[in-house]
Amino acid sequence: MTGRRRLLAGAAAALVALGGALAWWMLPPRAMDFAGDGAVALADYRGPSPVGVPAELAGASLVARGKYLTEAADCEACHTATGGTPYAGGRAFITPFGTLYAPNITADVETGIGAWSDADFLRALHKGIARNGQRLYPAFPYESYTLIADEDVKAIRAYLFSLPPRHAPSPPNRMKFPFDQRWLMGFWSLFYNSDRRFAPLPERSPQWNRGAYLVEALGHCGDCHTPRNLAQALDNRRKFAGGVVDGWRAYNITQDRTAGLGDWTDAQIADYLRRGHTVGRGSAGGPMAEAIDLSLSKLSPGDIDAMVAYLRAIPPVRDRRQAAVKTAPAADSHRTMATAAPLGAALGKQMFEGACVSCHGWSGQSLITPDATLVGARSVNDAAAANVALAVLSGVQRPAPSLSMPAFARAYSDAEIAAVSNYVTARFGAKASSLTAKDVAKLRAQSAP
Repeated sequence: MTGRRRLLAGAAAALVALGGALAWWMLPPRAMDFAGDGAVALADYRGPSPVGVPAELAGASLVARGKYLTEAADCEACHTATGGTPYAGGRAFITPFGTLYAPNITADVETGIGAWSDADFLRALHKGIARNGQRLYPAFPYESYTLIADEDVKAIRAYLFSLPPRHAPSPPNRMKFPFDQRWLMGFWSLFYNSDRRFAPLPERSPQWNRGAYLVEALGHCGDCHTPRNLAQALDNRRKFAGGVVDGWRAYNITQDRTAGLGDWTDAQIADYLRRGHTVGRGSAGGPMAEAIDLSLSKLSPGDIDAMVAYLRAIPPVRDRRQAAVKTAPAADSHRTMATAAPLGAALGKQMFEGACVSCHGWSGQSLITPDATLVGARSVNDAAAANVALAVLSGVQRPAPSLSMPAFARAYSDAEIAAVSNYVTARFGAKASSLTAKDVAKLRAQSAP
């Protein structure tokens, strides 16, 4: 072989290897591939069915079953604008590619889904294609909803059609070119949507399979808690290692003991899912609080326990940037700062003393409500401090009897919010953050209006 041929052969081999590596990276495993082979069709499964509603609702009407499944799928959160009618759409989603608005999914014929048949609704949830043939953006998690059993999809539609129709056209999307070309989503679906229904694993327990259906299909937890690749598909090589939603950090929920849930008890995980708060672990905020209030808190105790059982099986993924959570309270005095002074320390302390200490306390242990205790919270132990800043900006609105936190976005400047966020992480967390006014300005822009 001549030198020229060797060079061409080497170049060809390198291109093949590069193409293979790129394909491997761009085509991550499916959501449940970590559990191994052996899944069977639902009709061939001999255990209790993992789909549908819990046993206590088995005899309920189609609409009642659909209500439970709609809440489990957390449809209201995305399809309701702030202060708007539930399911009437209009909520904005700010992405790197432009702004999307959730559509109206009430039974209004003109602006909602009132003309949609069961087949139309099935195609949307399973294939990401609307009644008019238009491709849906994967902000609608059809790559997860494709796992939902046909009868459950029909029950969800029955519930939505039982609600009063609401005439509410959604604002037009503002997507950048070429992402405004919906036909491109057909290629995305080809690579990343399996278009397969949930298939249980007989070697796993019935509780595990029920939990898998709730977490992967209805709850679509990976859409927030799993990182994404360049094509904005879930990178399940780092399954549940954490993601970002509207600027909020959705934390690691693998079994890693430092960054994830590995050192939580089953009772602590269940309590957090039911109430959005666990003593010594902090309280939920942002999209997670919304998911708990509108969805997870509505689930039966048995279904919550099934989700816990499934989460226990998720392999640990370590995030070396995440320090171990500090669990000791700070000194119960404004004169003490246990760590190095954070960026804007004097202003941060002034802000905390004026607006925060009455609820959260100098020690971080609230004397008013456990929900306001900062000690042990993942957010204040996150050196990125995004969730702390966003909580200050937008507040944390929780239903009674929980105590809500007001929003301070209009009251304080970006510099002030950065300073108090840095003060909080330094005083109560494992490592001080170094947010700047510019960082907070970006968080304002990222968070949905």
